[in-house]
Amino acid sequence: MQVTPEFLHRHQIEPQRIAVGVSGGADSLSCILMLQEQNPSYQFIALTVDHGLRPTSRQEAEYVASIMQQNGIEHHILEWKGRKPKTGIEEKARQARYNLMYDWCSRQQVKYLVLAHHLYDQAETFLMRLERGSGTYGLSSMQEVTPFKEIYLLRPLLKTRPEELKSYLNQKGITWVEDESNQCTDFLRVRMRKFLPELEQKSGITPERLSLAIENIQQTRNFIAAVVTEKMMTKVHFWSSVGCSFDYQEFLSWHDELKFYMLRELIQRLGQQEYTPDSSSLKMQLQKLVAGKSTSFTLGHVYIEKSDNRLWLIKETRLNLAALKEQDWQLYENNHPVVRGIKLPYKLRQTLFYEKSEQK
Repeated sequence: MQVTPEFLHRHQIEPQRIAVGVSGGADSLSCILMLQEQNPSYQFIALTVDHGLRPTSRQEAEYVASIMQQNGIEHHILEWKGRKPKTGIEEKARQARYNLMYDWCSRQQVKYLVLAHHLYDQAETFLMRLERGSGTYGLSSMQEVTPFKEIYLLRPLLKTRPEELKSYLNQKGITWVEDESNQCTDFLRVRMRKFLPELEQKSGITPERLSLAIENIQQTRNFIAAVVTEKMMTKVHFWSSVGCSFDYQEFLSWHDELKFYMLRELIQRLGQQEYTPDSSSLKMQLQKLVAGKSTSFTLGHVYIEKSDNRLWLIKETRLNLAALKEQDWQLYENNHPVVRGIKLPYKLRQTLFYEKSEQK
Protein backbone atom coordinates (compact mmCIF):
# COMPACT_ATOMS: atom_id res chain seq x y z
CA MET A 1 0.00 0.00 0.00
CA GLN A 2 1.17 3.51 -0.78
CA VAL A 3 -0.43 5.38 2.15
CA THR A 4 2.25 5.18 4.83
CA PRO A 5 3.59 7.43 7.59
CA GLU A 6 6.39 8.20 5.13
CA PHE A 7 4.03 10.35 3.01
CA LEU A 8 3.28 12.80 5.81
CA HIS A 9 6.86 12.83 7.09
CA ARG A 10 8.25 13.30 3.58
CA HIS A 11 6.16 16.44 3.20
CA GLN A 12 7.13 17.61 6.71
CA ILE A 13 3.56 17.50 8.02
CA GLU A 14 3.69 17.21 11.80
CA PRO A 15 0.99 15.41 13.84
CA GLN A 16 -2.19 17.53 13.82
CA ARG A 17 -5.84 17.52 12.76
CA ILE A 18 -6.20 16.64 9.07
CA ALA A 19 -9.46 16.55 7.11
CA VAL A 20 -10.18 13.81 4.57
CA GLY A 21 -12.84 13.96 1.85
CA VAL A 22 -14.84 10.70 2.13
CA SER A 23 -17.59 10.05 -0.40
CA GLY A 24 -18.36 6.44 0.46
CA GLY A 25 -16.51 5.07 -2.55
CA ALA A 26 -13.76 2.49 -2.15
CA ASP A 27 -10.99 5.02 -2.76
CA SER A 28 -11.84 7.50 -0.03
CA LEU A 29 -13.03 4.93 2.52
CA SER A 30 -9.80 2.96 2.26
CA CYS A 31 -7.77 6.18 2.27
CA ILE A 32 -8.99 7.46 5.62
CA LEU A 33 -8.91 4.02 7.24
CA MET A 34 -5.31 3.44 6.11
CA LEU A 35 -4.29 6.91 7.22
CA GLN A 36 -5.72 6.36 10.68
CA GLU A 37 -4.25 2.86 10.94
CA GLN A 38 -0.75 3.87 9.90
CA ASN A 39 -0.54 7.33 11.48
CA PRO A 40 -1.88 6.99 15.06
CA SER A 41 -0.38 10.30 16.24
CA TYR A 42 -2.55 12.31 13.82
CA GLN A 43 -6.28 13.07 14.13
CA PHE A 44 -8.16 12.46 10.89
CA ILE A 45 -11.61 13.97 10.34
CA ALA A 46 -13.94 12.69 7.61
CA LEU A 47 -15.92 15.20 5.53
CA THR A 48 -18.75 13.91 3.35
CA VAL A 49 -20.51 16.22 0.92
CA ASP A 50 -24.20 15.55 0.32
CA HIS A 51 -24.85 17.10 -3.10
CA GLY A 52 -28.52 16.23 -3.00
CA LEU A 53 -28.34 15.21 -6.66
CA ARG A 54 -29.54 11.63 -6.12
CA PRO A 55 -32.36 10.29 -3.92
CA THR A 56 -29.84 8.06 -2.15
CA SER A 57 -27.23 10.77 -1.44
CA ARG A 58 -28.24 11.32 2.19
CA GLN A 59 -28.41 7.59 2.81
CA GLU A 60 -24.89 7.20 1.42
CA ALA A 61 -23.61 10.03 3.64
CA GLU A 62 -25.20 8.38 6.69
CA TYR A 63 -23.55 5.09 5.71
CA VAL A 64 -20.16 6.81 5.75
CA ALA A 65 -21.05 8.23 9.16
CA SER A 66 -21.71 4.71 10.50
CA ILE A 67 -18.37 3.39 9.19
CA MET A 68 -16.53 6.34 10.73
CA GLN A 69 -18.30 5.85 14.07
CA GLN A 70 -17.31 2.17 14.10
CA ASN A 71 -13.68 3.20 13.61
CA GLY A 72 -13.67 6.11 16.06
CA ILE A 73 -13.25 8.79 13.40
CA GLU A 74 -14.87 12.22 13.68
CA HIS A 75 -17.29 12.78 10.79
CA HIS A 76 -19.23 15.71 9.36
CA ILE A 77 -21.84 15.85 6.57
CA LEU A 78 -21.69 19.02 4.47
CA GLU A 79 -24.79 19.84 2.45
CA TRP A 80 -24.86 21.56 -0.93
CA LYS A 81 -27.96 23.66 -0.47
CA GLY A 82 -29.91 25.82 -2.89
CA ARG A 83 -30.90 25.37 -6.52
CA LYS A 84 -28.77 23.01 -8.58
CA PRO A 85 -27.53 23.91 -12.09
CA LYS A 86 -29.08 22.20 -15.10
CA THR A 87 -25.92 22.25 -17.23
CA GLY A 88 -22.27 21.48 -16.46
CA ILE A 89 -23.42 19.64 -13.36
CA GLU A 90 -20.28 17.49 -12.98
CA GLU A 91 -17.88 20.44 -12.85
CA LYS A 92 -20.16 22.61 -10.71
CA ALA A 93 -20.71 19.77 -8.25
CA ARG A 94 -16.93 19.33 -8.02
CA GLN A 95 -16.48 23.04 -7.32
CA ALA A 96 -19.21 22.96 -4.68
CA ARG A 97 -17.58 19.94 -3.04
CA TYR A 98 -14.18 21.63 -2.85
CA ASN A 99 -15.65 24.91 -1.58
CA LEU A 100 -17.73 23.24 1.13
CA MET A 101 -14.75 21.27 2.40
CA TYR A 102 -12.48 24.32 2.20
CA ASP A 103 -14.98 26.45 4.14
CA TRP A 104 -15.17 23.80 6.86
CA CYS A 105 -11.36 23.58 7.09
CA SER A 106 -11.08 27.37 7.19
CA ARG A 107 -13.61 27.68 10.02
CA GLN A 108 -11.98 24.88 12.00
CA GLN A 109 -8.42 26.10 11.30
CA VAL A 110 -7.49 22.81 9.64
CA LYS A 111 -4.56 23.32 7.30
CA TYR A 112 -4.63 20.08 5.27
CA LEU A 113 -7.35 18.32 3.29
CA VAL A 114 -6.68 14.81 1.93
CA LEU A 115 -8.23 13.72 -1.37
CA ALA A 116 -8.27 10.08 -2.48
CA HIS A 117 -7.25 10.46 -6.12
CA HIS A 118 -5.42 7.31 -7.19
CA LEU A 119 -3.16 6.10 -10.00
CA TYR A 120 -5.97 5.73 -12.54
CA ASP A 121 -7.32 9.21 -11.73
CA GLN A 122 -3.84 10.56 -12.44
CA ALA A 123 -3.55 8.66 -15.72
CA GLU A 124 -7.03 9.78 -16.81
CA THR A 125 -6.20 13.40 -16.02
CA PHE A 126 -3.02 13.19 -18.09
CA LEU A 127 -4.83 11.67 -21.10
CA MET A 128 -7.68 14.20 -20.89
CA ARG A 129 -5.23 17.08 -20.89
CA LEU A 130 -3.20 15.48 -23.66
CA GLU A 131 -6.41 15.33 -25.71
CA ARG A 132 -6.87 19.08 -25.12
CA GLY A 133 -3.30 19.86 -26.19
CA SER A 134 -2.22 21.10 -22.75
CA GLY A 135 1.29 22.36 -22.06
CA THR A 136 3.78 21.65 -19.27
CA TYR A 137 1.54 22.72 -16.39
CA GLY A 138 -1.51 20.84 -17.67
CA LEU A 139 0.38 17.63 -18.44
CA SER A 140 1.97 17.65 -15.00
CA SER A 141 -1.53 16.64 -13.85
CA MET A 142 -2.09 16.32 -10.09
CA GLN A 143 0.65 16.81 -7.52
CA GLU A 144 0.89 15.22 -4.08
CA VAL A 145 0.68 18.61 -2.36
CA THR A 146 -1.24 21.51 -3.91
CA PRO A 147 -2.03 24.93 -2.41
CA PHE A 148 -5.77 25.69 -2.48
CA LYS A 149 -6.70 29.14 -1.19
CA GLU A 150 -5.35 29.14 2.40
CA ILE A 151 -5.04 25.36 2.82
CA TYR A 152 -3.18 22.48 1.17
CA LEU A 153 -4.66 19.53 -0.71
CA LEU A 154 -2.87 16.22 -0.10
CA ARG A 155 -3.08 13.27 -2.51
CA PRO A 156 -1.25 10.28 -0.99
CA LEU A 157 -2.71 7.64 -3.36
CA LEU A 158 -1.46 8.88 -6.73
CA LYS A 159 0.71 5.77 -7.20
CA THR A 160 -1.86 3.27 -5.93
CA ARG A 161 -4.06 1.16 -8.22
CA PRO A 162 -7.77 1.18 -7.27
CA GLU A 163 -7.81 -2.62 -7.11
CA GLU A 164 -5.45 -2.43 -4.11
CA LEU A 165 -7.87 -0.13 -2.31
CA LYS A 166 -10.83 -2.44 -2.89
CA SER A 167 -8.75 -5.41 -1.75
CA TYR A 168 -7.93 -3.56 1.48
CA LEU A 169 -11.64 -2.98 2.22
CA ASN A 170 -12.53 -6.57 1.32
CA GLN A 171 -10.00 -7.79 3.87
CA LYS A 172 -11.76 -5.66 6.49
CA GLY A 173 -15.22 -6.77 5.41
CA ILE A 174 -16.28 -3.23 4.50
CA THR A 175 -18.52 -2.54 1.51
CA TRP A 176 -18.47 0.70 -0.44
CA VAL A 177 -20.81 2.81 -2.56
CA GLU A 178 -20.52 2.59 -6.34
CA ASP A 179 -20.99 5.94 -8.09
CA GLU A 180 -23.35 5.42 -11.04
CA SER A 181 -21.74 8.31 -12.95
CA ASN A 182 -18.56 6.21 -13.22
CA GLN A 183 -20.33 4.13 -15.85
CA CYS A 184 -21.71 7.06 -17.88
CA THR A 185 -19.71 7.35 -21.10
CA ASP A 186 -21.05 10.86 -21.65
CA PHE A 187 -18.11 11.97 -19.52
CA LEU A 188 -14.65 12.07 -21.10
CA ARG A 189 -13.04 10.87 -17.86
CA VAL A 190 -15.13 7.69 -17.91
CA ARG A 191 -14.19 7.03 -21.54
CA MET A 192 -10.51 7.47 -20.67
CA ARG A 193 -10.91 5.09 -17.72
CA LYS A 194 -12.36 2.40 -19.96
CA PHE A 195 -9.56 3.02 -22.47
CA LEU A 196 -6.70 2.47 -19.97
CA PRO A 197 -6.81 -1.37 -19.97
CA GLU A 198 -6.84 -1.40 -23.78
CA LEU A 199 -3.91 1.04 -23.88
CA GLU A 200 -1.95 -1.17 -21.50
CA GLN A 201 -2.77 -4.39 -23.37
CA LYS A 202 -2.01 -3.16 -26.88
CA SER A 203 0.93 -0.84 -26.26
CA GLY A 204 2.42 -1.77 -22.91
CA ILE A 205 1.79 1.79 -21.69
CA THR A 206 0.67 1.13 -18.14
CA PRO A 207 -0.72 3.69 -15.69
CA GLU A 208 2.62 3.35 -13.87
CA ARG A 209 4.51 4.36 -17.04
CA LEU A 210 2.21 7.35 -17.46
CA SER A 211 2.85 8.24 -13.82
CA LEU A 212 6.61 8.17 -14.45
CA ALA A 213 6.20 10.51 -17.42
CA ILE A 214 4.08 12.82 -15.26
CA GLU A 215 6.79 12.92 -12.58
CA ASN A 216 9.34 14.01 -15.20
CA ILE A 217 7.01 16.74 -16.47
CA GLN A 218 6.40 17.85 -12.89
CA GLN A 219 10.14 18.37 -12.43
CA THR A 220 10.14 20.69 -15.45
CA ARG A 221 7.08 22.49 -14.09
CA ASN A 222 8.72 22.91 -10.69
CA PHE A 223 11.83 24.40 -12.31
CA ILE A 224 9.73 26.90 -14.28
CA ALA A 225 7.75 27.74 -11.14
CA ALA A 226 10.99 28.40 -9.22
CA VAL A 227 12.23 30.79 -11.92
CA VAL A 228 8.86 32.57 -12.02
CA THR A 229 8.87 32.91 -8.22
CA GLU A 230 12.38 34.37 -8.27
CA LYS A 231 11.37 36.92 -10.93
CA MET A 232 8.23 37.85 -9.03
CA MET A 233 10.25 38.46 -5.86
CA THR A 234 12.98 40.53 -7.51
CA LYS A 235 11.40 42.18 -10.56
CA VAL A 236 7.71 42.70 -9.77
CA HIS A 237 6.36 45.46 -7.55
CA PHE A 238 3.00 44.70 -5.96
CA TRP A 239 0.56 47.47 -5.17
CA SER A 240 -1.36 46.14 -2.19
CA SER A 241 -3.35 43.08 -3.33
CA VAL A 242 -4.96 44.81 -6.31
CA GLY A 243 -2.14 45.33 -8.79
CA CYS A 244 1.48 44.93 -9.79
CA SER A 245 3.95 46.31 -12.31
CA PHE A 246 7.35 45.56 -13.83
CA ASP A 247 9.71 46.84 -16.53
CA TYR A 248 8.33 46.19 -20.02
CA GLN A 249 11.70 46.14 -21.84
CA GLU A 250 13.13 43.61 -19.43
CA PHE A 251 9.96 41.57 -19.86
CA LEU A 252 10.61 41.49 -23.63
CA SER A 253 14.11 40.11 -23.02
CA TRP A 254 12.79 37.03 -21.23
CA HIS A 255 12.23 33.67 -22.88
CA ASP A 256 8.73 33.25 -24.33
CA GLU A 257 7.93 30.50 -21.84
CA LEU A 258 8.90 32.72 -18.92
CA LYS A 259 6.76 35.58 -20.28
CA PHE A 260 3.79 33.23 -20.58
CA TYR A 261 4.07 31.64 -17.15
CA MET A 262 4.83 34.94 -15.41
CA LEU A 263 1.64 36.54 -16.76
CA ARG A 264 -0.30 33.35 -16.11
CA GLU A 265 0.73 33.26 -12.44
CA LEU A 266 0.16 36.97 -11.87
CA ILE A 267 -3.29 36.91 -13.49
CA GLN A 268 -4.39 33.96 -11.39
CA ARG A 269 -3.04 35.54 -8.20
CA LEU A 270 -4.56 38.98 -8.71
CA GLY A 271 -7.81 37.64 -10.16
CA GLN A 272 -8.10 35.20 -7.21
CA GLN A 273 -9.35 32.45 -9.51
CA GLU A 274 -9.20 28.71 -8.83
CA TYR A 275 -7.97 28.08 -12.37
CA THR A 276 -5.34 29.81 -14.46
CA PRO A 277 -6.52 31.80 -17.51
CA ASP A 278 -7.21 29.98 -20.76
CA SER A 279 -3.81 29.22 -22.34
CA SER A 280 -4.81 29.92 -25.96
CA SER A 281 -6.35 33.29 -25.03
CA LEU A 282 -3.29 34.28 -23.01
CA LYS A 283 -0.88 33.26 -25.79
CA MET A 284 -2.86 35.26 -28.35
CA GLN A 285 -2.89 38.38 -26.16
CA LEU A 286 0.79 37.94 -25.28
CA GLN A 287 1.76 37.77 -28.96
CA LYS A 288 -0.13 40.99 -29.65
CA LEU A 289 1.48 42.67 -26.64
CA VAL A 290 5.02 41.67 -27.60
CA ALA A 291 4.46 42.67 -31.24
CA GLY A 292 3.17 46.07 -30.18
CA LYS A 293 -0.26 45.41 -31.69
CA SER A 294 -2.00 45.77 -28.34
CA THR A 295 -1.36 47.91 -25.27
CA SER A 296 -4.18 46.65 -23.05
CA PHE A 297 -6.52 43.70 -22.55
CA THR A 298 -8.54 41.99 -19.81
CA LEU A 299 -8.19 38.32 -18.92
CA GLY A 300 -9.07 36.28 -15.85
CA HIS A 301 -10.65 39.29 -14.09
CA VAL A 302 -7.39 41.23 -14.46
CA TYR A 303 -6.76 44.32 -16.62
CA ILE A 304 -3.31 44.43 -18.28
CA GLU A 305 -1.93 47.70 -19.61
CA LYS A 306 1.40 48.84 -21.08
CA SER A 307 2.10 52.39 -19.89
CA ASP A 308 5.29 54.43 -19.39
CA ASN A 309 7.44 51.46 -20.41
CA ARG A 310 5.99 49.33 -17.63
CA LEU A 311 3.47 46.52 -17.69
CA TRP A 312 0.65 47.02 -15.20
CA LEU A 313 -1.75 44.34 -14.01
CA ILE A 314 -4.81 45.56 -12.11
CA LYS A 315 -7.48 43.46 -10.44
CA GLU A 316 -10.96 43.93 -11.87
CA THR A 317 -13.55 44.75 -9.24
CA ARG A 318 -17.27 44.08 -9.22
CA LEU A 319 -17.86 47.36 -7.44
CA ASN A 320 -19.20 50.25 -9.48
CA LEU A 321 -16.34 52.61 -8.69
CA ALA A 322 -17.07 56.31 -8.74
CA ALA A 323 -14.77 58.71 -10.57
CA LEU A 324 -11.67 59.52 -8.50
CA LYS A 325 -11.28 63.21 -7.74
CA GLU A 326 -7.80 64.70 -7.83
CA GLN A 327 -8.05 66.05 -4.28
CA ASP A 328 -9.05 62.57 -3.03
CA TRP A 329 -5.95 61.05 -4.61
CA GLN A 330 -3.73 63.76 -3.17
CA LEU A 331 -5.09 62.95 0.27
CA TYR A 332 -4.45 59.24 -0.38
CA GLU A 333 -0.84 60.05 -1.40
CA ASN A 334 -0.34 62.02 1.81
CA ASN A 335 -1.49 59.04 3.85
CA HIS A 336 0.42 56.49 1.73
CA PRO A 337 3.94 57.83 0.98
CA VAL A 338 4.83 54.66 -0.99
CA VAL A 339 2.77 55.91 -3.97
CA ARG A 340 3.78 59.57 -3.71
CA GLY A 341 5.28 60.96 -6.91
CA ILE A 342 4.72 57.73 -8.89
CA LYS A 343 2.73 57.93 -12.10
CA LEU A 344 0.22 55.16 -11.56
CA PRO A 345 -2.43 54.33 -14.17
CA TYR A 346 -5.78 55.89 -13.34
CA LYS A 347 -7.46 52.48 -12.99
CA LEU A 348 -4.90 51.40 -10.38
CA ARG A 349 -5.24 54.66 -8.44
CA GLN A 350 -9.02 54.28 -8.48
CA THR A 351 -8.87 50.65 -7.32
CA LEU A 352 -6.33 51.38 -4.58
CA PHE A 353 -8.35 54.32 -3.26
CA TYR A 354 -11.68 52.54 -3.13
CA GLU A 355 -10.15 49.31 -1.80
CA LYS A 356 -9.06 51.23 1.30
CA SER A 357 -12.45 52.90 1.55
CA GLU A 358 -14.23 49.52 1.42
CA GLN A 359 -12.05 48.15 4.22
CA LYS A 360 -12.99 50.94 6.61
